Amino acid sequence: MAEKSNDIIKFLLNMKVMATINHTIDKDTAEYIVKEFGHKAIIENFQPEEIIKNKSMGGKIEKRPPVVTIMGHVDHGKTSLLDALRQTNVVSDEFGGITQHIGAYQVKANDNQFITFIDTPGHAAFTEMRARGSKITDIVVLVVAADDGIKPQTIEAINHAKAAKVPIIVAINKSDLPNKNITKIKNDLMKYELVAEDLSGDTLFVEVSATKKMNLEKLKESILLQSEILDLKASVSDKATGVVIESKIDKGKGPVSTILVSNGTLKKGDYFVCGKTWGKIRAMINHEGALVNEAYPSMPVEILGMNDTAFSGAEFLVTESEDKAKEISEFKNENSSKNKIMINDKSAIFDKGEEVEELNVIIKSDVHGSSEALKMSIEKIEHPEVKPKIILSEIGMINETDISLAKASKAVLIGFNVKANREAKKISEEQKIEIKYFNIIYEAIEYIEKRLSGLLEPDTKEISLGSAEVQKIFKVSKFGKIAGSKVIDGEIRNKSKARIVRDGTVVYDGEIISIFREKNAVKEVKNGLECGISLRDFIDFKEKDIIESYQIQKIERTI
Repeated sequence: MAEKSNDIIKFLLNMKVMATINHTIDKDTAEYIVKEFGHKAIIENFQPEEIIKNKSMGGKIEKRPPVVTIMGHVDHGKTSLLDALRQTNVVSDEFGGITQHIGAYQVKANDNQFITFIDTPGHAAFTEMRARGSKITDIVVLVVAADDGIKPQTIEAINHAKAAKVPIIVAINKSDLPNKNITKIKNDLMKYELVAEDLSGDTLFVEVSATKKMNLEKLKESILLQSEILDLKASVSDKATGVVIESKIDKGKGPVSTILVSNGTLKKGDYFVCGKTWGKIRAMINHEGALVNEAYPSMPVEILGMNDTAFSGAEFLVTESEDKAKEISEFKNENSSKNKIMINDKSAIFDKGEEVEELNVIIKSDVHGSSEALKMSIEKIEHPEVKPKIILSEIGMINETDISLAKASKAVLIGFNVKANREAKKISEEQKIEIKYFNIIYEAIEYIEKRLSGLLEPDTKEISLGSAEVQKIFKVSKFGKIAGSKVIDGEIRNKSKARIVRDGTVVYDGEIISIFREKNAVKEVKNGLECGISLRDFIDFKEKDIIESYQIQKIERTI
């Protein structure tokens, strides 16, 4: 436009948008500025060709294994069922028996056919992770405990599956228990349009027991039958595409991501773009922990070679060269909303809203899914007077930088399934910065709620102690004037709060500094007795004044 940058910054400032020469502004704002300066805006739609992916599959098309997500309420036996299917024991490794991460595994069924299982956490805080689980899946297995029935998270799982337009197979777990009520479960699920075949519906129901390994083959058969109907196919000769299921930083390996290949064949040495990062596949590890050189559609693999961690749910895309991977990654970063200034963004300088006290929070976690779920749950804590503000949410160990940031911002520092390194531990002890460690998500949320409750102003409650009527006024050289009074109700207590009521109007509100009875100082005087009362900074007593004695009680508030 051949305009001075200062003029544009000034123009933005008048629109209450704080921007410097280094900021990226969004398309609409840029177009508006161009027009305001008397120029014509020509919008160019530049996108690297790989970003606009060709949805049609090319090359060699083959049948692919179904991707099955196991969903359901917490403690209904989802992970136990998965253990039974793959003959391992995951539950013993999970804190509190609650799945904290998404895991992906392949299970061999009949005729050398594979089924990919994704285990999603059942705890309420992991809604986001479960929502993501249902988007990358072909079939949802809804686990319902035979002795517990339909629960809030069961309904939530049904809604996620329906939103993703995915068929549901219901696995009624714990069917070996004597207090099972399968008929009730089938009837309750009819409300959510899940009608069993024996009730003239088309939803597959399988009664299983994870502990007794009952009907597991029947469940696998039902999954394969459903996948036959879906006719799942993928190209094995295309460049690989996929989705990040989980992401973490490994102490020895660096950024590590679990990828579910959705199309094409992923090979060792491939260059790729994933979210806003890129890299080259240096190694691939399958669900059994073995190194593999190729990964086929519907296969979950852990990949090494990312330049940075990718968020869970990010799209994964193989490129033809390193340069292409860098180009797409740079384009995505430039167009990310992180550095953009929106036209309707009001800077804090201009925002004269109500003062809300904030609790700064720093989260360090072992994997992206956990930090995301924890962040989401903390941000959901609402109160008109206080609110949590997450200033950092990253994966990896707690380091010295985190301690410095916590000190500078007076933040609460949370380590979820991670510890502090030696230097950070030393600095935190020296500077008295408390680090709280958690491995169960709701305990971390409870801690934040308690800390926020501590920021709330306590409620005050007035407790009336008693009242006295002034009958005569005495002059005492040491105290000035003293009110000779008779207690007419309750008791008058020394050092308590007091107010004087004269003809129905409060003329004084302060404190009793001394009470005398027969020339002796006393702590309290009961009903019907006479005494001399001296008040702080008040001597203008009149006969028939009523002196009320009361206390203020502070009540701690909680969120």
